[in-house]
Amino acid sequence: MNISERLEALPMTPMMRKILILVGIGWMFDAMDQGMVAGVLAAVGTDWDLQTLQQSILASAGTFGMILGAALSGVASDRWGRRTVILFTLLMYSFGSLLCGLAVNYEMLVVCRFITGFGLGGELPAASTLVSEFSPLKSRGRNVVLLESFWAWGWIVAALVAYLLIPVYGWRIAFFVGAVPAFFAAVLRRAVPESPRYLELVGRHDEADDLVARMESEAGITFPNERKTSYAPTEHKKGGTFRQLWMRKHLRATVVLWIVWFGINFGYYGFVLWTPTLLMGQGFAMVKSFGFTVIMCLAQLPGYFSAAWLIEKAGRKPVLIVYFAGTAMAAWLFGHADSETMVLATGCLLYFFALGAWGCVYSYTPEVYPTEVRGSGAGWAAAFGRIGAFIAPFVVPVVYASFGEAAGFAAVFTVLCTAFALVAIVVAVFGRETKGKPLVESD
Repeated sequence: MNISERLEALPMTPMMRKILILVGIGWMFDAMDQGMVAGVLAAVGTDWDLQTLQQSILASAGTFGMILGAALSGVASDRWGRRTVILFTLLMYSFGSLLCGLAVNYEMLVVCRFITGFGLGGELPAASTLVSEFSPLKSRGRNVVLLESFWAWGWIVAALVAYLLIPVYGWRIAFFVGAVPAFFAAVLRRAVPESPRYLELVGRHDEADDLVARMESEAGITFPNERKTSYAPTEHKKGGTFRQLWMRKHLRATVVLWIVWFGINFGYYGFVLWTPTLLMGQGFAMVKSFGFTVIMCLAQLPGYFSAAWLIEKAGRKPVLIVYFAGTAMAAWLFGHADSETMVLATGCLLYFFALGAWGCVYSYTPEVYPTEVRGSGAGWAAAFGRIGAFIAPFVVPVVYASFGEAAGFAAVFTVLCTAFALVAIVVAVFGRETKGKPLVESD
């Protein structure tokens, strides 16, 4: 048996649960940053008297950093390891957040948001790849969706910071809170091992064997032979390249993933970064709009957990279709809500489906590529997707202003509804199912 076969045969072990929780906490810190930006946009705009274009640039500076971070970290994780990239990008994100809190002018804040975004964009693809590669066959999809569910906890904390602290202490407190993860990096370095699939790929067979043996021991699995893994002679792999992703055998997967990532980023960041500001434009006070966001964020959790359960029961493709279609419907309803009750109800529905879809996307992405290009494939898909997130903060205010305050709100969410619906169609027509299929090690 090789490393892949041994990993696929394992049940969930204490080591796997520890890795999921610790990497998930790092994921939660990343979500805190993105969540707090929505509150900071409204607060810093008032404090510094920023124009709409300036607010859009500020929102997109972090996203531009995420584009470069995701692209470069994917390649880096295939060359130097998943864990190494996670640690480096986590430290970069924390340092950038601290500098944001110390920013003395708008220009410095934009630059520091780029640094923060670079770290954030780099960590997420590497983290989802690490968890996917550690997970056994029967729980891989669920594990990655559960990893993504830590995003909800980060948003809940961020929404509470925006609701309770920003009105009292100002927007800088949000960025100082975002610098805390730097202390967590030391814990990650000691407690989270490198992916055994990556170790085997680069020829570190003994490390991979010992690591899987520890997991097998935790599961009560023993082998009579001293050497549990058989190795075929392989040359040392240096990681995937951008060109490999566009070879014929990967072309369909790459095109589908890039469309999915672009669509979900455009739709998600189109509403999530502007929700407090748009609600204020509809007549809700700043504190009330933050309060609404806290409540909506709570709806993310059942969205994640339902997707985590369904993805191993129904499969990746049908769950992606249902949750993207549900997000499209919820976006349209939210844009046409005409009361506080309807805003809360449809907003919760929007967050429920959108974040369930996010979990499925992160679970699906690493499964369509072999190990040697898995990090690169996930990183480049995320990077292209972030272009959608970069564009959305500019498109939303333009659409809103073009139709006026009354009709603009509905127009914005009609555009976002269309984006989610198109992604659902692409997955339905061109996506392929990966449920029950082991991860491929090499081409």
